[in-house]
Amino acid sequence: MNRNLSLPHLSGSSLKIIAVLSMVIDHCAYYLLEHGTVLYEAMRCVGRIAFPVFAFLIAEGFSHTRNKRSYFVQLLGFAFFSEIPWFLLNGADGTHNVMFTLALGVVALTLLDRCCEHKVLSFMAVCLVAVLAYYMGTDYDWRGILMIAIFYITQPQAGNLQDRMIQILFILPLMIHYGTIGAIFASVVILSYNGNRGFITGKAWKYAFYAFYPVHLILICLLV
Repeated sequence: MNRNLSLPHLSGSSLKIIAVLSMVIDHCAYYLLEHGTVLYEAMRCVGRIAFPVFAFLIAEGFSHTRNKRSYFVQLLGFAFFSEIPWFLLNGADGTHNVMFTLALGVVALTLLDRCCEHKVLSFMAVCLVAVLAYYMGTDYDWRGILMIAIFYITQPQAGNLQDRMIQILFILPLMIHYGTIGAIFASVVILSYNGNRGFITGKAWKYAFYAFYPVHLILICLLV
């Protein structure tokens, strides 16, 4: 049996672009459109592609980065900067932007690595970070942390579609919570990943990718 069947290939860079476009569509619908309309619901469905793909990319990035501490610090720094437009859009509602969720996801993966020989400790460590995300009110809260952790734990070899499908099956219940159609679209995108980094390389592009999140929130603030 051929265990290397694959969907049309998408690089990590392609996944980033898809996730970013999905995120922009989602936020434009949420902040700029009348809720409950057909267009609003359609755009929110497309928008639900974003976070599972970002969670997948965090797990992949953590596996390949040489400096995991720097990875965390960069995400955390942009999380704090993004709080300004997040507060302007959402007010003091007790929530915090998704960059905090991604940064906490890196913390969870770091603890998983350090406790890898002790399954109970690993489980408790991830649960602790998930609880922290919940009480902090980060976007996607505990489910976001679990998505990142499960993507990391169940990583298959690049190009192995069957193992990637098993990975998606573990994640699917969490993704469906935010919408079935979006979960299906996100699953197809992730299944199409070919394991290659793609054309987005270098520090300048990396920081531009991180900076896009607060910048697009600022632009939405100007339109609200």
